[in-house]
Amino acid sequence: MSLLREEIAEQPAVIERLLEREWTAIAALAKTLYDAPPRFAVLAARGSSDNVARYAQHVLGHLCRIPVALASPSLHTLYGTPPRLDGALVIGISQSGASPDVTAVVRDATEQGQTTIAITNDPGSPMAQAARHVIALHTGPERSVAATKTYTASLAAVAALAAALARAPHLRDELRQAPEAVARQLDQPTEEAAALATDWQRCAVVGRGANYGTAFEAALKIKELTGIAAEPYSPPDLMHGPIAVLGPDHPLLVFAPDGVTRRGIDELLAEARARRAPTVVASTDSNLAGDARLALVPIEEWLSPLIAVIPAQKLAAELAERRGVDVDQPFGLSKVTRTT
Repeated sequence: MSLLREEIAEQPAVIERLLEREWTAIAALAKTLYDAPPRFAVLAARGSSDNVARYAQHVLGHLCRIPVALASPSLHTLYGTPPRLDGALVIGISQSGASPDVTAVVRDATEQGQTTIAITNDPGSPMAQAARHVIALHTGPERSVAATKTYTASLAAVAALAAALARAPHLRDELRQAPEAVARQLDQPTEEAAALATDWQRCAVVGRGANYGTAFEAALKIKELTGIAAEPYSPPDLMHGPIAVLGPDHPLLVFAPDGVTRRGIDELLAEARARRAPTVVASTDSNLAGDARLALVPIEEWLSPLIAVIPAQKLAAELAERRGVDVDQPFGLSKVTRTT
């Protein structure tokens, strides 16, 4: 078995370990923010961690009513004009904690006296040292280039932080059920979808709300592991013009778990059928029409990215293996990219 497959299988245990070891610290951190709540949050990340940031943008806004912006690291590194961050909660997300531009955002915010948090798998990393608070992922070494267990651990860390900030005990209870749900999701097959997608050269990937980041992460995994040109969209964004790309040679992968974002998916799939675009649908609804289905295990909508990304990881791995790609070292990519 490849390292990638091994690390995909580790995810239930990784999430459970994170919640056991970090919940007390996360709850204590949230309490420090109760008396002086942040006016807004700024998130800094790259790659898969940037897709976690997209989830954080949704869940902190939805559960905590905190406005969230994504950082512009070049303002900190290339232009030397970091924004004024008065009243901000600044969160850096990086599995290695070694990205200089993400670290620069966190460091500048700390120097401005703001509350800063580093979510990382390396508590001794430069980003962690630059932050006032650290949430450690406890994933152990992730040896495959493609991030899998550090991605879902980062999602769980963000979910735990949002649950603590929301001061809603039922959210923590729901989050505790996530490792078991992820384990059940790992048992769901992906062979039908992989058979349909074996010869794809490009595709559109769609998700919305909590799973907008899932669309980006699925597209990233497919691109970096298979070389397929996968482009992420929300359903409204795809329908506003880019829908023109869909056709027999430009398929569609849709993430449609239960929840309010399920509305509108039927219209999108009808448009894809009219354009004769092959479709793969990841959903809890067995009646949702597509040429192939990725069954999703039911879970609360705000936690569904922890579930929805699993078939995306497995599908990308299987497609890469069918194409003869070394999934642990695809296309000469590196584990850490030190961008400035």
